[in-house]
Amino acid sequence: MRRPARSEPAASAAPRPEPVGPASAGPASVVPAVPPAVPARVVPPWLALIVAALGGVASASQSAVNAELGARMGNAVVGAAVNNIGGSSLIVCGLLLVPSMRAGLRTLRRARLPWWTYLGGIGGGFLVIAATYAVPVLGVAVFTIAQVAGTSVGGLAVDRTGLAPAGRLALSGPRLTGALLGIGAVAVAQIGRPVGQLAVGLVALAVAGGLAVAIQSALNGRVSAASTTAAGTVVNFAVATPMVLGVAVVLGASGAVARGGWPGDWFLYLGGLFGVMVMVALLVGVRSVGVLRTGLGVVGGQLIGALLIDVLRPDGPGVGVGLLAGAGLIVAAVLVSGRGTAGVRDGTRRRMADSIRWRTK
Repeated sequence: MRRPARSEPAASAAPRPEPVGPASAGPASVVPAVPPAVPARVVPPWLALIVAALGGVASASQSAVNAELGARMGNAVVGAAVNNIGGSSLIVCGLLLVPSMRAGLRTLRRARLPWWTYLGGIGGGFLVIAATYAVPVLGVAVFTIAQVAGTSVGGLAVDRTGLAPAGRLALSGPRLTGALLGIGAVAVAQIGRPVGQLAVGLVALAVAGGLAVAIQSALNGRVSAASTTAAGTVVNFAVATPMVLGVAVVLGASGAVARGGWPGDWFLYLGGLFGVMVMVALLVGVRSVGVLRTGLGVVGGQLIGALLIDVLRPDGPGVGVGLLAGAGLIVAAVLVSGRGTAGVRDGTRRRMADSIRWRTK
C-alpha cells in the first residue's frame, strides 16, 4: 500500500513548551520566576550598567539637595519628605498625561502577582529612616560603607534565590570578589572624610538599610518585568511615600514646616526628580544584570557624582586621591562580578520566554 504523504505541521500546531514553575524548576529554585503577560524588553548589559551609573549620579545629587534642604529647615527628615512628595507629584502628572503609564498599570493588574511583590517601596523608606538616625552619629563615611556592605550582601542573596527578574545567579567567586571590591571601593573613597562615633547598633541599622535596598530593587524589578518600568516606579512611590511622611511626622518635621522659612534656591527641591531617575535606573538594571551588578553600577555613579559635587561646590574639598582610587576599584568590581553569568542569565530568559508563550496560547 502507498503511504499517504506527510504534510508539514501548521505553525499553530507546534508543540507547546513545558510550563516553567515550581514543579518544573527543580528543587534548587527557591523563588519561581513570575513571567509578564507581555515579554518585557531587556536592555543589553552594557547599557544597563550605564543607566545604573547615571542613576548613581542622580542618587548623589539627591542626597546632597535633601541634606541641604533639611539643614536649612532645621529638621533632617524634611528633605526626605519633600523628596517623596516631589517624586509622587511627578508620578501623578505622568499618569494624567501619559496613556502608556496607565496602560502599564492595567497590565500589572492582569498579571496577578503575589501581594508581597508590591512591597518594595518599604525598603527605600526604611533606608530613609536608617539614615535619619544613623548619619548624625556615624557620619556619612561610615554610614555609606555599612550601607554598601548590606547592599552587596543582599544583592548576592537575592540573585542567588532568583528573587530578581534576571533569574538565579550562582554565588560564584567572581561575584563574591566583585562585592568585596565594591565595599573596598567605597571605603577607599571615604578616606579623609569625617567619621563620627562607631556605635555598633547604628552600624547594624545602616547594614540593614542596605539589605532593604537590595530587596527593594528585586521586588520592584519583578513588578516592572510583569508590566512596565513606569508601573514599577508608580508602585514604589505609592508604597514608600506614606511610610516616609508618617516617619517625618513622628520625628517632628511638621513643626519645622509650620515655622516656615523655606529657602528660595530652586535646585533644593529637585530631590523628587532625582529619586524618580534613581528608581528607573534600578528597574532597568535588575532586569538585565541582576541586583548585585546594578548596585555596583549605582555605587560607581555615586562616586562620580560625589566627585563632581566636590569639584563644583565653591567650598568643596576638591578631587581626592581616595575618591579617584575608589572609582577605579568600583569599575573593577563591575567587570569582575559579571564574569561567568551570561550563560545563566540567557538560559533564564529563554525559560521565561517559553513560559510566556505557553501561557498566552
